[in-house]
Amino acid sequence: TRYYNQNAIEYARALSGTLPDPLSVVFFVNSGSEANDLALRLARTHTKANGMMVLEHAYHGHITSIIDISPYKFNGPGGEGCPDHVRVAPIPDAYKGLYRGEGSGDKYAAEFAKTLETLDQPLCAFISESIVSSGGQVPLAPGFLKQAFATTRAAGGLCISDEVQIGMGRMGSTFWGFELHDVVPDIVTIGKPLGSGHPLAAVVTTPEIANSFINGMEYFNTFGGNPVSAAIGQTVLDVIVDEALQRNALTVGNYLMNGVRELGKSIETIGDVRGSGLFIGVEFVTDRASQSPGTQITKDLIEFARENGVFLSSDGPADNVLKIKPPMIIGKAEVDQFLDVL
Repeated sequence: TRYYNQNAIEYARALSGTLPDPLSVVFFVNSGSEANDLALRLARTHTKANGMMVLEHAYHGHITSIIDISPYKFNGPGGEGCPDHVRVAPIPDAYKGLYRGEGSGDKYAAEFAKTLETLDQPLCAFISESIVSSGGQVPLAPGFLKQAFATTRAAGGLCISDEVQIGMGRMGSTFWGFELHDVVPDIVTIGKPLGSGHPLAAVVTTPEIANSFINGMEYFNTFGGNPVSAAIGQTVLDVIVDEALQRNALTVGNYLMNGVRELGKSIETIGDVRGSGLFIGVEFVTDRASQSPGTQITKDLIEFARENGVFLSSDGPADNVLKIKPPMIIGKAEVDQFLDVL
């Protein structure tokens, strides 16, 4: 809104308090797509550049500016291909990607640098989730993100962490996804968990970047930061902290993943179980050796689960990965029901 209100001021202070320095300036918006659009505008204003680095299969939103940096969309049905100002680095998938296993993060970081070298204009930013959701809940190979951030900054670009799906304690071991990789981004975008169903999102950045935005082109948001949304956001944050939902995500998430891995000892079509906290992917294959996608197996399982009271959905390029992102209040009883269905 055009006017400050006490709810928004206090909520901004509380939200920024969960983030490391120097991330301290908060812009409130209404959706994750809008947050990523504003992050892009901030980065372009600060760097005076337009070039973007993204990861294969990434999705960051549905509005025009963000479809342009979402390979999941521009390389998918109805897409128009990669825009000239964007370069797509290989997804750092240590399970079935270009490089696998120990040391793959370093190799993916080298591929990232090679891809950046093909960009024929100044770099604005690199945007990434810490677990690539639309790619199939793919955790970034260890060591990749820190090196990719260093490469980006050396080229004059900013580092944007998309926490729209994964942030706010869902990772279990950390409150934010980027903390899994021991990095501090320049801009953080936050969406879905902020309002727990209410349309609320945010962009958090540094004072230096925010000051670059004070250039005469006014920015305001009709509903972003309104008193009702701020009160809802503060309540959601308080519940996450007071009810120890981050710890619950860690405990229940590990219980779920361990349960699926145990089933995998006898179910040969379970190829991989991965994730952090309550952001989990279970990849189905027809053959573990070849890792051939079990697309139909996954589709049949989702339908069977629905008929038995468990709602699931799939993701990944071959639609063969169960994406498991339940409410953070879920307990072991609900997990047992899921495991029985599986």
